[in-house]
Amino acid sequence: MTAYDSPVARLAPAYHIMLARPHDLPLIPAIELAASRLLAGLAPSSVLGETTSQFELRKARRGGRLWVGLAGDAPVGFARVVLHEAGVAHLEEVDVHPDHGRRGLGRRLVQTVCAWATSHGFGAVTLTTFRDLPWNMPFYAHLGFQPVAPDRAGAALRAVVDDETRRGLDPAQRVIMRYHA
Repeated sequence: MTAYDSPVARLAPAYHIMLARPHDLPLIPAIELAASRLLAGLAPSSVLGETTSQFELRKARRGGRLWVGLAGDAPVGFARVVLHEAGVAHLEEVDVHPDHGRRGLGRRLVQTVCAWATSHGFGAVTLTTFRDLPWNMPFYAHLGFQPVAPDRAGAALRAVVDDETRRGLDPAQRVIMRYHA
């Protein structure tokens, strides 16, 4: 038996990351919904049922700000960046389908975004995430993101948090983080 015949080799697909292709866009909402199941009981059900509109996905893809993590040729994860303020790339969302979780794909997606931001002259990458979930704030801190005190956040980030609050997320459970590119 060779390494290629082993059960582990058959079960662990090789992942690669690339800019999203037009035919990837309709597949992204299923990844969002599957990933949101990990937050059941932690976030309002209205938020857990949200998906990014195809319009927003197309806009991000056209702007070169939407990446997919592929298993073979099938998207199983993605990262989307929005631009709210000059010089800052905001990681609006990163999701990996739970069937492909805990294999480094999320980390690689975030690192891809950070490398892109650096190479495109952005001074920072920001995001908002859950403060107390082990796969959220500590995950991003391990990748070099630092918490931003709410009173040190600019108007654009405050608007992101305000929008999350309007949608039902508890701002006390959220944290703003920044990576210096």
